[in-house]
Amino acid sequence: MKLHEFDSKKIFAQYGVPVPKGKIAKTPKEAGEIAKKLGGAVVVKAQVLVGGRGKAGGVKVVKTAKQAQDAAKQILGMDIKGLPVRKVLIDPAIGIASEIYLGITNDRAARQPVMIASAAGGVDIEEVAATNPEKIIRVHVNPLLGLQDYNIRDLAVGIELDRNHWAAFHTICKGLWEAYKNSDATLAEINPLVITKDNELLAIDGKMLIDDNAIFRQPKLAKLRDMDEETPAETQARKSGLTYIQLDGEIGCMVNGAGLAMATMDIIKLFGGEPANFLDIGGGANAEKVAAALRIILQDKNVKAVLFNIFGGITRGDEVAKGILAALKTIKTDVPMVVRLAGTNAAEGRALLADANMITAETLAEAAQKAVQAAKGK
Repeated sequence: MKLHEFDSKKIFAQYGVPVPKGKIAKTPKEAGEIAKKLGGAVVVKAQVLVGGRGKAGGVKVVKTAKQAQDAAKQILGMDIKGLPVRKVLIDPAIGIASEIYLGITNDRAARQPVMIASAAGGVDIEEVAATNPEKIIRVHVNPLLGLQDYNIRDLAVGIELDRNHWAAFHTICKGLWEAYKNSDATLAEINPLVITKDNELLAIDGKMLIDDNAIFRQPKLAKLRDMDEETPAETQARKSGLTYIQLDGEIGCMVNGAGLAMATMDIIKLFGGEPANFLDIGGGANAEKVAAALRIILQDKNVKAVLFNIFGGITRGDEVAKGILAALKTIKTDVPMVVRLAGTNAAEGRALLADANMITAETLAEAAQKAVQAAKGK
């Protein structure tokens, strides 16, 4: 789950990271009033969960409250990469001397968090990694010991930070680590962390990603979810306990297990098709969950065929079959469906589907080929 810049910086501030004293506005009038209280010279920033806001015209620096109101009027209601702008952040304008990148994320290969810093802040860190990898400094954090002082010193030395800023940098790194750890985040990022013309460190932008698997432990953060970022189908899937991501293809996929779902998508592409979604019904899925999944898949008007690839272990083949049949009682569709059931109660599941005009397959390769042919009307 992504958090907006304002919400991310609010969390950072709770852990001692210095941030601008900005506020959210939902109308141009509010933006003007906030700018007036902040002294007039402000930055008006669209709050949408995509990058490239500045290039899209969603970030404007103004000098007066009237200009802030006009800028907010232009930005509110904009569409940036498919997402509507419903609110803007009004931050005081800051004189910037230099910019630093600072972030922490999961290093899955090392099985540890990694804190990353770069003197080339303010730009895409991926771009820096590709063009100037030597400018990126990484330190791994032992999850049992936490972020240590020597880790922070290594970062400060690596980015050649003036020693006068080491104390403030130490506070910010510690605060970012605590925000990351206590929020069950997979990413906590400040880009840029600036050295102001008053020679102070300030986090003028922030980004956080919260682990969806841990969101049950973060009820306050769960309330910050922006529904504009999700398609209606993705929202419905989350409420049904399904892992679903909508794609642009024509073959709907219902699979149990994330790895098997990825393999299913790959083999569809191998045989010349395009998957319409990633959908993992999970282990032990019952008939009700399977029916909900099928309804979600069939809501996509691009779907021309559906492929069920169920390898029964905890998930039972007969329960999957019952869910498919239950969904088809409420949804009238002529979309062809290919079913590959294997494992626990697979034979019972195939028997239940025998009279439902399903196309069956013994292997995944056979199922994928049949699904691709069905989608093409062959």
